[in-house]
Amino acid sequence: MGINKVILLGNLGKDPEVRATPGGLTVCRFSLATGERKKDQSGQWVDHTEWHNIVVFGRTAENCQRFLKKGRQVFIEGRIRTNKWQDKEGKDRYTTEVLADNVQFVGGGRGEGADSDFGSDAANDNVLAGIPTADSLPKAANGGSRRPAVSDEPVTFDDDDIPF
Repeated sequence: MGINKVILLGNLGKDPEVRATPGGLTVCRFSLATGERKKDQSGQWVDHTEWHNIVVFGRTAENCQRFLKKGRQVFIEGRIRTNKWQDKEGKDRYTTEVLADNVQFVGGGRGEGADSDFGSDAANDNVLAGIPTADSLPKAANGGSRRPAVSDEPVTFDDDDIPF
């Protein structure tokens, strides 16, 4: 047995495409661009973009349809799957995809604010209305800073405090 694990952080190349299976399961597909910068043989910096086909199922697919747009940055965890199929001439073709198990919406696309595509949802606005913002919290007594005062006492740990 082996491990098939993929972790990607990139930007959507186009808006997600959503369909439903005959059984009613939502399937979302989109392309994700990841990039790296490296020096070529002449010492010049060059950018390389790698494109990944992402497939998401179920409730996560519905959320992707709702919140993701072209250019938005997203974090993906999943596994690789390669499908074999035949074209019209009968030649074998292969498509490699990432089946996403976890999708986290990181922020806006290039030049956008982190919340720009999320829109306003009345139910969420009501929930958020009762949460105080950082600016509305009272200032601390230590010179107006909201940070707690730093203690000069040394920090000690027991073996039980170490998580491994």
